[in-house]
Amino acid sequence: MDSKKSQTIRIVIADDHPIFRDGLRRLLESEANVKVIGEACDGAEAVKLARQLKPDILLLDLAMPRHPGLEALREMNSAAGGNPVRVILLTAAAEKNQIVEALQLGARGVVLKDSATQLLLKAIQTVVAGEYWVGRESVSNLVQYLKNLVQSSGDEARQKKFGLTPRELEIVSTVVAGYSNKEIAEYFKISEDTVKHHLSNIFDKLGVSTRLELALFAVNQSLPLKVIV
Repeated sequence: MDSKKSQTIRIVIADDHPIFRDGLRRLLESEANVKVIGEACDGAEAVKLARQLKPDILLLDLAMPRHPGLEALREMNSAAGGNPVRVILLTAAAEKNQIVEALQLGARGVVLKDSATQLLLKAIQTVVAGEYWVGRESVSNLVQYLKNLVQSSGDEARQKKFGLTPRELEIVSTVVAGYSNKEIAEYFKISEDTVKHHLSNIFDKLGVSTRLELALFAVNQSLPLKVIV
């Protein structure tokens, strides 16, 4: 038997649902060459365990309430020496832009939570072998895959506008142009409270928390913005 295949794969699971973690651990450990060496309930704990235990694979939930998966990935990626741990993101559903960002931040795989156990095991074996895994398939040419994803993400953004109303898109345009809340209120002849209400809705819809993140999101996703002068 290939020595790589018979070698034990050491795994850390990071997910905020204890029942899911427990079930996943039991499924994984039913495999002869897989051992779960740690469990984390949020991204901060996942980063800590990854650094302490140096597992072969970190299975990281994308949507944890405190310190979500992408934030944990950013933290590991920005550390000195980058991220030596191979990360597979687990997600119930992922927008293409999230997958693009995850892979750019160093994730080696993205697996849907409704996947069959055998598919997850295949993904783990693929990533351990140095390849990438996204959705239900292995990816050998990551650069080309990312180019295609970035292109299709931009197309989708232009079509669906992420659920933003025409007025919300106008507000985003002024934020990108560097306007303050007071200046936005004067520009549209509305109250500052109304501006704050619009921004709160926009932040919720796009999953961002600061004006800078909003501006970066708008530019990266090619939102159809107005030129504000």
